[in-house]
Amino acid sequence: MHKLSHAFSAFVLTFLLLFYVPLPDTFADGSPIFTAEEQEYISEHPTLKVGFVADRIPISFSDNNGDSAGVSRYIFDRVSEISGIKFDLVKLPAGDVTYDYLLGEGLDLVTSVEFNEENKKARGILISKPYLSSRKVVVARNGLEFKAGVNYSVAVSTGSQTLKKVLANMFPNFQLKDYASITDCFDAVKKGDADFMIQNQYVVEYWLSKPKYEKLQVIPVVGLDDQLCFSAIVAFGDQVGPSQEDGQLLIDILDKTIDCISEDEVSNYIIQGVMDNQYKYTFGDFLYRYRMAASVFVVSLIAIFAMMILLMRMHMRFVESRADAYAKGRFLSTMSHEIRTPLNGLIGLNYLMAQKIDDKQKMSEYIRQSSVTAKYLLSLVNDILDSSKLEENKMELIIHPVDLGLVVNTVNSMVENGLSEKKMKFTISSELSYPYIMADEVRIQQILLNLLDNARKFTNRGGSVELSISQKPIDEKKVLTTAVVTDTGKGMSDEFQKQIFDVFSQELETVSKGNQGTGLGLSISRRLARLMGGDLTCVSKKGIGSSFTFTFTAEITDAPTSVNNKKIFSKEKRPHILVAEDNELNGEIILELLRSDGFEADIAEDGKKALKMFTDSAPGTYDVILMDLLMPEMDGFETAKAIRALDRADAETVRIYACTANSFSEERNKAFASGMDDFIAKPVDIDELLGKLYE
Repeated sequence: MHKLSHAFSAFVLTFLLLFYVPLPDTFADGSPIFTAEEQEYISEHPTLKVGFVADRIPISFSDNNGDSAGVSRYIFDRVSEISGIKFDLVKLPAGDVTYDYLLGEGLDLVTSVEFNEENKKARGILISKPYLSSRKVVVARNGLEFKAGVNYSVAVSTGSQTLKKVLANMFPNFQLKDYASITDCFDAVKKGDADFMIQNQYVVEYWLSKPKYEKLQVIPVVGLDDQLCFSAIVAFGDQVGPSQEDGQLLIDILDKTIDCISEDEVSNYIIQGVMDNQYKYTFGDFLYRYRMAASVFVVSLIAIFAMMILLMRMHMRFVESRADAYAKGRFLSTMSHEIRTPLNGLIGLNYLMAQKIDDKQKMSEYIRQSSVTAKYLLSLVNDILDSSKLEENKMELIIHPVDLGLVVNTVNSMVENGLSEKKMKFTISSELSYPYIMADEVRIQQILLNLLDNARKFTNRGGSVELSISQKPIDEKKVLTTAVVTDTGKGMSDEFQKQIFDVFSQELETVSKGNQGTGLGLSISRRLARLMGGDLTCVSKKGIGSSFTFTFTAEITDAPTSVNNKKIFSKEKRPHILVAEDNELNGEIILELLRSDGFEADIAEDGKKALKMFTDSAPGTYDVILMDLLMPEMDGFETAKAIRALDRADAETVRIYACTANSFSEERNKAFASGMDDFIAKPVDIDELLGKLYE
């Protein structure tokens, strides 16, 4: 695209050079363009000090060398060529430029002054005819309509104070809000701090090319012309500076010069300026547009680093306990393969994304592949963490009342899509005499999902998988639950069945055929089953299929009768969410995810600010708080405790979710003890969040 832009610009310049003839010093009838008095002024003032606006790309801005650039610069050069006056162009400071500043700096002219009645009447400046005419447009978030008479809030940069006066006259009901720069105005609209902003159409088109503002829209509004002119600075009252007469003489010269520039020339300058100064994508834009993929990539690298540390620890224990060179070599070889393969994939995909940044179809596929790879790495990390805990006998079950029927339904919903994609028949038979038990729901679900996922991976398309669950009482208080997963898959050799529950155990044939796995799942599942007072066994026949039997014991309990005092939300109205997150990138990603799905969301950079925002808000403002655990000033645990201790009704009912990737039992228990309701894994999965809000 940039190459086409430069080619087109080169064509325009060539056209102008071939067909453009400089204007003479006289009109066609021989009369001079300038009067004798004006010519004398020109000879006495061969160079003028001219201030230009530096923040309105592509109309008027400062290039990398600090020089004036853009559409206006082409016009300035043409004005200088016709009039014979050279312009010493100096950059004006950002923000509101005062008359005293202009006079004190010795500026003769200021550019990009709006041509309107307010400026015509202003003391100390004289304005020329417009040298550039375009439109002003309204910028709003997608879906917002512009309606006269509504009390909108409007973002205005401090360098556009005249615009404030014009808007105040045209729309007296508007609430005008000052921002330091044009980009601050865009940010205010994007975040919802202002309903919209008003700016030159070419400036707006430039900035809306930035991915950060992809959810903003342009709304054309009648009557918002943007005519830019020169302004001569003159002294009034007891001020020292150019006289009113000299100023008017300069304006007359500029007016005549502007009249000599045809509309076609100005149009060519606009085309050239816009095409040569299109928005250029930065690496930051790439990260923003593909922020989920970038976040997954960064999280994956962090996970790999953490995983390597854990692996070293596990390796030392493994070697110490077995002092077996073969086992040591096998361990390192397996983990080297398991880590390097997806890591190489992520690095390769990251390179391809950088090469194909403008190809949406390719980028979509690369992001999908990155997500799959990152999820595999995450599962590997989780398996290693679980294996490490079990190896050290530090795994603690989180026992609480469980509805086993609900667990079965949840597992069914999680695996049915994957099974249906392979056209596999999936049946569940469930005979639960004691559906309500005291158990670790997450670990039961983990084992069932692992067994069913293995059945899916190692069963050919069109095969069948069955899950059957039954119960038998042990005594009056305990029950033995048996879950059997049977498939018509490839089956296993007798030799491999002897080591199937060993760490990193994978049959060579299945690995070579692309059935990716960590080789830890079954080992972990058996250890968890035994931790729950049961076991995990297997019977398999090569070429016929496999059957895994998972048993566990649990105490019998009654159906839950307690009433949840937390809010139950209507699906028609999304809850208002407060995000407590100290990492800027993570915070921005979470906000984008929530807002793009229709949630109203605010962010606090640490726990202390989160507590203040909740305390200062009207009761009932926030329905949910996503609480990061590790934050400066005040961590998530302290913040949750402080909120629950507040003397207001919503302090008890607001949902607080620990927003973290750490799900160790110690952290979970500490979170529940501090008053949190549950966990949401990072990055936030909207579907998971909805499931917890509307349950």
